[in-house]
Amino acid sequence: MMTVRTPTAVAPAPPGRIGSSIPAQELLAWLDALGTWRDRRRAELDELDQAALHAADADALSADVVLSMAVWKAVSDRYELILLTWDSGRVGPVETERISTLIWGGLDTGVGPRAGDGGGGGTSVASGAGAGSLAVSLPEACTLSDALAATLRAKLALEPGDADLAARLRQLRAQVERINDLVAREPAAGRNDAIAKHHDLDRRVTDLAERSKRGADVGGLIGPLEMDAARVERDLIVGSATRRERAADVARARTLRTELEAQGTAVRALADRCVAAVHPAPRLGVPDVTALGPVPNTPAELEKYLTRLDAVRRALGQAQSAYGGALERRDELAARLDAYRVKAGSVARTEGTVEDLAELYRRGREVLTAEPVDLARLAALVAAYQTYLDNSVGGTT
Repeated sequence: MMTVRTPTAVAPAPPGRIGSSIPAQELLAWLDALGTWRDRRRAELDELDQAALHAADADALSADVVLSMAVWKAVSDRYELILLTWDSGRVGPVETERISTLIWGGLDTGVGPRAGDGGGGGTSVASGAGAGSLAVSLPEACTLSDALAATLRAKLALEPGDADLAARLRQLRAQVERINDLVAREPAAGRNDAIAKHHDLDRRVTDLAERSKRGADVGGLIGPLEMDAARVERDLIVGSATRRERAADVARARTLRTELEAQGTAVRALADRCVAAVHPAPRLGVPDVTALGPVPNTPAELEKYLTRLDAVRRALGQAQSAYGGALERRDELAARLDAYRVKAGSVARTEGTVEDLAELYRRGREVLTAEPVDLARLAALVAAYQTYLDNSVGGTT
């Protein structure tokens, strides 16, 4: 059996609840844990992606990898907005309440029910393309990511590099307890089936634990059990989210409006930072959801209102990508300039070349220290430095 070097990431327990002001100390600890989880999960997914590419059924696994990446990206983007609102701890009750909304409010994961899925039995998930997209909370998205990664590991028959058998059994026990909590939220029509699945998983985990205590080899049994548990937990999460999506009522519209208001405030802060930091900056407008007016009560008007809210959501996503991309461009050019300088120190030989390169670097750093940073001029100086350096290296060989 192959071994993945990156350990399995487990999402941290979220603080507070929606609409509450979370203590700053709790937020700090959770943000630190979530950042660690995000980085470890990305490394884990990269390794799973490589393993899937070399698997015999690579085509069948590609959809699972894409779906896992989409959920991770949704969590990562929301984490960045929370960090921006957190502002290195410079927060008061208003900001911490807004962060609570960003944590417990819905975010689009790119996960949707497949066409033809209904209530009752299980619920399948698919990429949001062409299938609709479910809005789940950030904690639900993290748990969903854990379940999807576990499913991929089981399908690929991969062992976590640092997880021994006892640790995997403990994780399974915790997962079965989470499933029990999800079962309690199931509607009466499908609850018996969910209870039966939970009881079966609970029985199998208990049986494996007892066998392991007696010294039996349960390595070949734990993988399929992990896959089944991940599938049940995933289906319960998606099923719960699907029911919420289908209940398109005034309460849902108000919740979404509040979420977009918090998201809009964070994106406007990002836009202000970008405009102050770089030139030219994107000229995208950041919509204000409050301009839509109060949430209507009639079904027809509510449907139109939800459509407008979705347009605001997409516009906010585009604005975040554009303004964030401009800042990333500045950072990329700065990194390239420093990298070329390091290279020049090891290859430049003639006195004139060294002086010319030093002058180009000085001008580049001069542009970087001015605000807003002139991106066009900085890009030209970096390109000139690269060209001069390449020609100098070519002339000495």
